[in-house]
Parts: sequence; C-alpha cells; structure tokens
Amino acid sequence: MDRVEEILSKLVERYGDSYFRDDPYRVLITTILSQRTRDENTRKASQQLFKKFPTPESLANAELDEIEQIIKIVGFPKQKAERIREVARKVCEMGGVPSQLDELLNLPGVGRKTANCVLVYGFGQNAVPVDTHVHRISNRLGIVSTSTPEQTEREIMERVPKEFWVLYNIVFVRFGQDICRPLNPRCDVCPVSELCPSKEE
Repeated sequence: MDRVEEILSKLVERYGDSYFRDDPYRVLITTILSQRTRDENTRKASQQLFKKFPTPESLANAELDEIEQIIKIVGFPKQKAERIREVARKVCEMGGVPSQLDELLNLPGVGRKTANCVLVYGFGQNAVPVDTHVHRISNRLGIVSTSTPEQTEREIMERVPKEFWVLYNIVFVRFGQDICRPLNPRCDVCPVSELCPSKEE
C-alpha cells in the first residue's frame, strides 16, 4: 500500500461513516445555498426552505420575496433566491435532476463542486467534489500539488484509486473541521501525522 492509499484508508476508517445519501434535488439546492456561508446557516435555511417548498414545482412557483426571507441567513439572499428558483424551474422542465455531470453543469449557477456533490450525495456516483477543505488538505498532505480546486480535482482523479472518490469529500471535510484546521492544526492527535510531509511546519 502506497502512502496516499494508507492516508485515505486511515481517514476512511475514522470518518467514512459520515457519508450520507439524500434526494438529488435537495442536495442540489442545499449545495447552492451553502456557497460562501457556514454549514450551520445552510442547515437552518435548507430545512426551512424544504418545509415550505418541498418539491421543485413548489419552489419554481414561489415568490422571490418569500424565498429571500427564508434563506437570508445564508447571505446573498436575492442572488441565491433567483438562482434556486431558476434551477427548480429547469429541473421541472427536465423531469428531474440530471445524473450526468455535463447536464448538471448546464444548470444556472452550477459549477463543478456543486455538480459533483449532487453526483456523490444524491446519486452515489464516484466523483470528487473539491471545496476549501479538500483543496487545502490534499495539498497539505502532499496528495496533490496544485493551486486551484479544478487542478486538485484532476490530480485526485489521476492519483487516487476510484474506490475512495465517493468518500473523499465527506472524509476530508470532517477531518478538516476536527483536526486538520487551516490554522493551528491538531497534529498531536492526527491519525495520519506520521505520513504528513507538512507536520514539521
């Protein structure tokens, strides 16, 4: 087992049970809401939103003002309200959330991270959503050497065995929140510290 596989095996053992599946539509809307905000704000806003508008049809026909009021906690409520309503309308036109990357990327305001989150958490497909945790920690651990999330995604897919892809995001998010923080990482309790080239830094 090489170093990368050993790192991933240890992290999956510790955090792999955090993986979840949800309705692809809920994953799509929640991920759009999560952009540039805190996880707890996203949770509150999405719970309230789906309680009021549980289906794409109901959100597609909602008033923007009402959507804005429900989601204002996540920031940028006007832009996000317009975006999620337009996405809901497109989903209705398509007869459901698409399960192909290129079709997801054609939805308004949907980039690679959001599309890959839908594939992983909505459809259980092998994909690698790259957020700030994944990008930062993959570089810190020496799994990749990249400067952008897009480069990180490509290098992970080239270097990491496919069986780890579906768990990669959730494992690194949990690891980043728990131990491998941006500042003052808890190297003394890190399960992969002996494999980390950045430990001494």
